[in-house]
Amino acid sequence: MTDTPYRILAVANQKGGVGKTTTTINLGTALAAVGENVLIVDLDPQGNASTGLGVPRSAREVSTYDVLRGEASLVDAETETLVPRLTIAPAGMDLAGAEIELLDVDNRHYRLKEAVHAYAKARPDLTYVLIDCPPSLGLLTVNAMAAADAVIIPLQCEFFALEGLAQIMRTIGQVRERLNPSLDLQGIILTMYDRRNNLSREVEANVREHMGEKVYRTAIPRNVRISEAPSHGKPALLYDLKCTGSQAYVRLATEVIQRERAA
Repeated sequence: MTDTPYRILAVANQKGGVGKTTTTINLGTALAAVGENVLIVDLDPQGNASTGLGVPRSAREVSTYDVLRGEASLVDAETETLVPRLTIAPAGMDLAGAEIELLDVDNRHYRLKEAVHAYAKARPDLTYVLIDCPPSLGLLTVNAMAAADAVIIPLQCEFFALEGLAQIMRTIGQVRERLNPSLDLQGIILTMYDRRNNLSREVEANVREHMGEKVYRTAIPRNVRISEAPSHGKPALLYDLKCTGSQAYVRLATEVIQRERAA
């Protein structure tokens, strides 16, 4: 663990549609609900984490694009949400151009790290930063991993899950070797899990066999209420706390905190 009083967790997977944004939003909400002070950094040009937390595009005057370009701070970008103790630095489509614009910039891999540490000085009560990464392993995701203490990997229970997992594990290893020696794997969360489906059970068995205790005990089930919540600009925990998906994210937050304390 680092000697900072806050932890930076990157939620990453190069595949789209595996539950990265849903996990970021609802894990952040669950952490805030138990008293943690959480900043979500939306690093996906689609800006779905921002939308899912009720931040309309018209309200994203300062975004993570401006932060990475060095034209604004995370304090400038910080936007309140419906959840007490949970704020977000929103994203927009202009972020898609950041990878090309930063190619020749000095210290380009550490732009986000510097911004987060500056933010933490202004927000000394900060305890968690969650970074919602784009579905790629480009410069934006590398910035997230260079800044992070650890990575959380949402893994959809599908046929090619292990192949995709091997790819992102290689990327984590490369970032650890070249940019961030202390980067760790916090855990792997199985998403869209259907206990009635043989494939889900087979993927779970394979991932647990290969990754052991790095796989969280909690799996996030397929749940229609989780799918509905973003269209209402709310985390699932606010939209329907009692649904099975929300309760799974509450359990996941408990596991994350336990792992942080054990570390």
